[in-house]
Amino acid sequence: MPEIPPGTDPNQYPPLVLAYIGDAVYELMVRTHILTSGHRRLRSMHLEAVEMVKAENQARFVRQIMEELSPEERDMVRRGRNSRSTPPKNADLQAYRMSTGFEALLGYLYITGNHERLRYVVNRAWGDA
Repeated sequence: MPEIPPGTDPNQYPPLVLAYIGDAVYELMVRTHILTSGHRRLRSMHLEAVEMVKAENQARFVRQIMEELSPEERDMVRRGRNSRSTPPKNADLQAYRMSTGFEALLGYLYITGNHERLRYVVNRAWGDA
C-alpha cells in the first residue's frame, strides 16, 4: 500500500484535499470494521457501510468527539468545515460541511502518520473506545 513520505506537511494541502484523502481512509476503515465484525451477505455489509458514511452520521460523530480533540485537530475540523464545495442534493448543508471537517481531520491524521490517533478518533466516534 502506498504511504505518505514521513515529514510531509499536511498544511501544504487545501482542506478539501485533506477531506478527499480522509474520505478514502474512512471508507476503508468502515469496510474493514464491517468485514471483521462477522460474515454476512454483501448487500447487508454495503447497507451498513452506506449508513456509517452518511454526512449526517459523520457530522454527529465529529460533534461527539470535538471536546476530546487537540486545538490543532479542532482547527483542522474548522478549516474543512469552512471550505467551500458543492454539497450533494440529498444532504443537509450544515451536516455536509461538518462531515467535510471530520474527513479533513482524518486526512490530516493520515498524512501526518498519526495512525494510532486516527484509529482512536474513529473508534471513539463509533463508541468503541
